[in-house]
Amino acid sequence: EKDKHDGKDDRKLIGYVFLSTDVVDIPAYSGKPVVTLIGMDTKGIITGVRVLKHSEPILLVGIPESQLTKFVKQYLGKFVGDKIEVGTSRPGEGMIGVDAISGATVTVIAENQVILRSGLEVARQVGIVKPTIRPQAKFKDIPGTLDWQALLDEGSVQELKVKADEIGQGPGGQPYIDIYFGYLNEPTIGRSVLGEHGYAALMSKLKPGEHAIFLIANGTGSFKGSGFVRGGIYDRVLVSQDIDSFTFRDLDYLNLYGIEAAGAPRYKESAIFIIRSPIFSAAYPWSLVYLANKIDRQTGTKTFTSFDREYWLPARYLEGGRPEIVKPEATWVKVWKSRKIEVVLFLLWLIAAGTVYALRDKLVRRSTMKDTRWKEIPRYLLWVSSIGFVGFYLLAVPSITQVLTWFHAILFEWRWELFLSDPFVFLFWIFIIVTTFFWGRGMFCGWMCPYGSLAELVYHVAGKLGLKRYQRHLLPQNWHDRLKWIKYGIFTILLAVSFYSMGWAEKLAEVEPFKTTFLVGVWNRSWPFVTFWTVLIVASAFFERPFCKYLCPLGAALAVPSTFRWWGLKRKAECGPCAACQVGCGSQAIDDSGPPLAKERKRRTKAGEPLTAIGADGYYIPIVPVSVRPTPSAAERPSLPAFIGQEFFDHLFPWSRKVFQQPVLLQATTFALTVLVTWVWVLGAAGRIGPGIVLGWWLGWSAYELVVRMRCKPYVKDGPWWGRNLRPASWADMASYVAFKNLLIAATLFLIMKGTGILDVLQGLPALQWLY
Repeated sequence: EKDKHDGKDDRKLIGYVFLSTDVVDIPAYSGKPVVTLIGMDTKGIITGVRVLKHSEPILLVGIPESQLTKFVKQYLGKFVGDKIEVGTSRPGEGMIGVDAISGATVTVIAENQVILRSGLEVARQVGIVKPTIRPQAKFKDIPGTLDWQALLDEGSVQELKVKADEIGQGPGGQPYIDIYFGYLNEPTIGRSVLGEHGYAALMSKLKPGEHAIFLIANGTGSFKGSGFVRGGIYDRVLVSQDIDSFTFRDLDYLNLYGIEAAGAPRYKESAIFIIRSPIFSAAYPWSLVYLANKIDRQTGTKTFTSFDREYWLPARYLEGGRPEIVKPEATWVKVWKSRKIEVVLFLLWLIAAGTVYALRDKLVRRSTMKDTRWKEIPRYLLWVSSIGFVGFYLLAVPSITQVLTWFHAILFEWRWELFLSDPFVFLFWIFIIVTTFFWGRGMFCGWMCPYGSLAELVYHVAGKLGLKRYQRHLLPQNWHDRLKWIKYGIFTILLAVSFYSMGWAEKLAEVEPFKTTFLVGVWNRSWPFVTFWTVLIVASAFFERPFCKYLCPLGAALAVPSTFRWWGLKRKAECGPCAACQVGCGSQAIDDSGPPLAKERKRRTKAGEPLTAIGADGYYIPIVPVSVRPTPSAAERPSLPAFIGQEFFDHLFPWSRKVFQQPVLLQATTFALTVLVTWVWVLGAAGRIGPGIVLGWWLGWSAYELVVRMRCKPYVKDGPWWGRNLRPASWADMASYVAFKNLLIAATLFLIMKGTGILDVLQGLPALQWLY
């Protein structure tokens, strides 16, 4: 190069360009990092930011990528060491705010961290920003040594374990890598691990300010990595302290010939690494970071991901104990604090809505045919506030995509910070889950859903504007009974597709117009979305809530747990066959045979059964056919042990005495299927077979149980779980009950097995290859 420039190097350093994933690994909403190219001048001023690749679902379909480009341009001209947060600026606190992207809060928060943390790390490495100088540790002189278990118990030795399925290599009994590590400069720990002579020899090799850590590892992977073979660089492990990172080369490596502590495990590879930076201090917490290639099973692509374990020297070894440190708040905590006023207002809105809904019967009784203010005003207030405050302002719009994310989080990886990153959606879902078990989906779908409220108001406003004579309040019942199953089909398809590709499920979930209406905006979408949205709104002007009745997958998903609601419709003793309630029900939830009590009276009269009394709680007392084992009624209260045993038998065993009257071959097949399904579930929980296989068997068993229960126990509960108020079940009732009950049982058993450590034992079970 010098010859080329006549012996002079006239190049001038003007800045630095770096890839974010080479410096930090911060996942965004999709669980994958936003790959960003960042430019910075020699003074640490950001000169350019470009997003090269991302997997964010709302940016793949929904919000245009130009919005993300616009967002990252806000960082141009800012210093990498500035305090920059998503939100409003606070000059008094030295905080610079950047505008977020509506509907993509999680993504922009993650991207904010990517730009700042990677830029600050590079700025420190090249000397633009001075590194943090931490006071060095001063050790106490504690005589004696410890065995291996004692070292583990007090935290002097830590374990970092990476399972094979965590990096996409499929389930397996042996971990991908299992690393034990610790700090050797402290005399008691060093003598315990290396022995007296080994510790003395190590200390004689270290210069002042240098630190030694040891690693021993087992597993199919290695912490040395391929970089060590190519260039003497250990590219699989590093030490991090705050935002400072310390990597190792061959000159930082020493052989570890053995562990002297009694009870130490055998190991496949070992090392002693030397940290030669003055900014590292053993008095403060630090982490061992292991970098691995993670394989995406859907695409086969490999991406680097990191696993870390914190280490902090026990206080008894430090003069004065551990120093006081203030750990930075989690990002989701900052989000909640920055919007605390809106959070309080939203909570008050939820409480008000729940109170009004709980008192709706009293409000209806105070209303008359001429004066409907008591029932109409609360509903209209909730509808308007749901659209304006919740939908357009807070962007807290529940969606089927959140249900799918929740379902996958249970099966794959549950991360609280992901769900807590949007406080309003999180609180809304907590409220929806609670009220669904109280009253079913009626409260959310009918009173609080932002889009449902919009459709309802469009229908009523259109009527006031002169379109009432063209409006059809109800479709013919036979058409309604057919079309209402479409939404359940959509939900089933979305759930199934999500196990193949979550990205495709996100795209298909655009059947919900929620994103177009509230998160993105109608006029920011392409013409197919605008056309679909327009058709639904126009239809809503002539038919009451057509999308909610026939297309909404979220409503279908909420219908499943609604089977377990505690309070259903009140049954009045004077209820007859007038069908007035059917005519006035905009949801068409009452079929031609009449209201539920009238329908039951007709059935009993035709069957020659007596008309039973109404219980004190407003529920009728059912009569079970003689051929079925009698079920305790609301008036008969068994003892608590008997009640628990009866509940256990009813929920876990779909068969009645009829099963024992079948041929022996059918009985054997039935019980063999039960054992096989249980075994498949255990293998799935242990990680021996994939979630798709488990889902298939779960659906198969649920279908089998549905048929069996409709033949042997054709009833479901109507009211609180702890009661015994039963009602005849339709196929839809039983399907919802079986699906949700099996999901609850599986999730409960999984949590119990995970919490008690049984899953770790099951890791060694042989896989049933034929199931694949």
